[in-house]
Amino acid sequence: MCGIAGIFSAGAAGTIEAATKSLQHRGPEGSSFYQDPELPLSLGHQRLCIIDLSEAAAQPLRYQNRYVIVHNGELYNYKEIKGQLEAKSYHFNTQSDTEVIVAAFACWGKNCLQHFDGAFAFAIWDEEAKTLFAARDRLGEKPFFFAHTGNELRFASEIKALWQMGLERQVNKGMLYNYLTLGYTTNPYDAQETFYQHIFKLPAASCLMLDARSNDLSIEQYWTVFTDEKNTSDKEAVDTFKNLLHTSVQRRLRSDVPVGTSLSGGLDSSAIAALCAASSERSFSHHCFTASFENWSKDETAQAAAIAAKMGLQHHVVPVSVGDLLKQMDALSLYQEEPVQSASVLAQYQVYAAAKHAGITVLLDGQGADEILAGYHKYYHWYWQQLYANKQLTSSGELESARALGVLEPFGLTNKVAALLPHFTASLWQKQRAKKAAAQRGLHPDFVAANKAHFAYALPAKLDLNGVLHYNTFTNGLEELLRYADRNSMAHAVEVRLPFVQHELIEFLFSLPAHFKIRNGWTKWLLRESMKKVLPNEVVWRRDKVGFEPPQQQWMQDARVQKRILQAKELLVAQQVLHPSVLQQPIKATAAHAANNLDWRYWSASYLWEG
Repeated sequence: MCGIAGIFSAGAAGTIEAATKSLQHRGPEGSSFYQDPELPLSLGHQRLCIIDLSEAAAQPLRYQNRYVIVHNGELYNYKEIKGQLEAKSYHFNTQSDTEVIVAAFACWGKNCLQHFDGAFAFAIWDEEAKTLFAARDRLGEKPFFFAHTGNELRFASEIKALWQMGLERQVNKGMLYNYLTLGYTTNPYDAQETFYQHIFKLPAASCLMLDARSNDLSIEQYWTVFTDEKNTSDKEAVDTFKNLLHTSVQRRLRSDVPVGTSLSGGLDSSAIAALCAASSERSFSHHCFTASFENWSKDETAQAAAIAAKMGLQHHVVPVSVGDLLKQMDALSLYQEEPVQSASVLAQYQVYAAAKHAGITVLLDGQGADEILAGYHKYYHWYWQQLYANKQLTSSGELESARALGVLEPFGLTNKVAALLPHFTASLWQKQRAKKAAAQRGLHPDFVAANKAHFAYALPAKLDLNGVLHYNTFTNGLEELLRYADRNSMAHAVEVRLPFVQHELIEFLFSLPAHFKIRNGWTKWLLRESMKKVLPNEVVWRRDKVGFEPPQQQWMQDARVQKRILQAKELLVAQQVLHPSVLQQPIKATAAHAANNLDWRYWSASYLWEG
C-alpha cells in the first residue's frame, strides 16, 4: 500500500512533489504533502486505499497535534494493538492501521516495533522534538531507500524518487561486479548497499533516527533471530506451526477491499489458498491467479486448476509468452530499478497485472516457505553433511530415502571433507570463487581490476542446515524475492501479503532441529505434515519440486530477444564493463535459475543506465 517520500533540506518543498508523483503507481488514489512550519522538512504520500477508505485516514496523518506519519504497507495486528492502546486511554479518529502505528509510537517510542506484525516502511516526524523516526519491517517486505549527505536527508519507497530529489544516477560498479560474477543482487556484508552510488537502503528489522537540530543520524537493528534449537515433540511442533500459520493468514486477510491469492499449483501456494478458502473473513474474494506457459514441461496450470476446483475458487489463468517478455521488459526494469535474476520475475509481474484487471487489490502468496522450511534441493547436501559430521547419516537413512524419492543431489568425497573440515573448506571455496570471478570470460580487464576488491562471496556463519536457512532468510536470498514481489505488485497498485514471512512463525521454525525441515527424504516435512488433512495427497506428497519457472531457455532462443541482449552487451562494452570480444560470442540460452545465466544478467544489468 502506498508510496512515501521525505526530504530534510533547504528548498525541500520544491522537490517533494515531483518525487512523490514518481511513486504514483504505488498509490494512484491521491497525493498529499506536509511541510513543517519551522524547518525545511517535507513529507509526501501516494495513497492506495486498503484499510479505512475514508478521507480521514489519508496521509500524511497527524496525531495528537504533534506527530505526522507517512506509511507504506500494512500493520496486520492493528486491531489487537489498538485495543491495548485504548485501554491506556489513547483515542482514535480513524479505523486505519496507520493511526495505530503513530499512536503506538506516541505510547512506547521506538519499542513500538516490538509489538508489530506487519509489512511496513514508515516515517514519523515529531514537530515538537524536531526528530524523524523511520522503520522497516522485520524481513524487509517493504522498501525504504535514503541518502544522507551533509545537512540533507532524502528518503523514499523507490530509488527513482531520490533521483527526482536531485541525486545523480551513478552505477555502483562493485555491486555490478558481484551480480555479473556471482548473481548477487545484495551485498551479504553490507545490507545498506544498493546498485547506485550514495543511495542506501534501510536494512530489514532496522530503524533510523534523525535529530533535525543537530543533523545526527543513527540506524539500529531492533530484531534478530538465532538458531537456538529446542527439543519438541512432533505433535507439539505440528500444532504450533498450524496455529501460527492460521493466525498469520487470518491477519493478512484483513482488508476493506477484495483479497485474492496466487496459486502456482505447488505446496506452498496451495496451502495458503486452502487456508484462505476455509476462512470466514468476508474480504476474501475466492479469486486465484496462476501463470501459464504454453508447451512447457514445468507448467503447473493443471495442478493449480485442480486445487482451485477443490477449494471452490474462481481460477484465473494468466498466459505468459516470449511476446510479453519483449513488451514488458522495459517497464519491468523501470519498476524493479535493480537487476533481476531471471524471466520468472516477468511471470509474477503479469500475474499481479491480471489481479488488478480483475478488481483484486490484495493478493496473498506462498513466498518464503522454501527459505524457512528447506524447500529447495540444494538444501539436501547441507543436511546430509550435518548428519555425516555427527556420524548419523547411515543410521538416519536420509540419503537412501531421498534417493528413493528420485533426488539426484550429489553427495561425494567433497561433501564429506566439507562436513569434517567445514571452516577450512569454506575458506577454500571463497578463494576459488574469487579467482574464478576475476577470470570470468567477457569482463573488461579494467572493470575487473577496479572492482575485484569488492568481491562479496559469503557463506553461512553456521555450516549446517539451519545455518544455511538462516543465511538465505536473513542475509542473502529471501530479500531479493521480497523486492521482486513488492515492485511487481506495486507497479499495478496491488498489495502482496506473505503469510509465511511472519516473525513469530519464523522464530518458531528456527528453534526447531533440522529434522523438522527435512525428514525421510522429504523437504518441508513440517508443512507437509501440517497440510496432509487439508490438501490432496498428490499435492502434499508430490515428489518433484517445480519452482516458479518460465521457459526462459526457449525464450532466449527467440531472435528478437537475442537482438535485445546484443544491444545490452553493446551498452556494457561502451561502459567498459564487458570486453568487446563478447559481441562476437553467440547468445547462450539458459534456464531461469542456471548458474551460467550470464547473457540474461547482461540484459538486466544494462537497465542500470537506461531504465
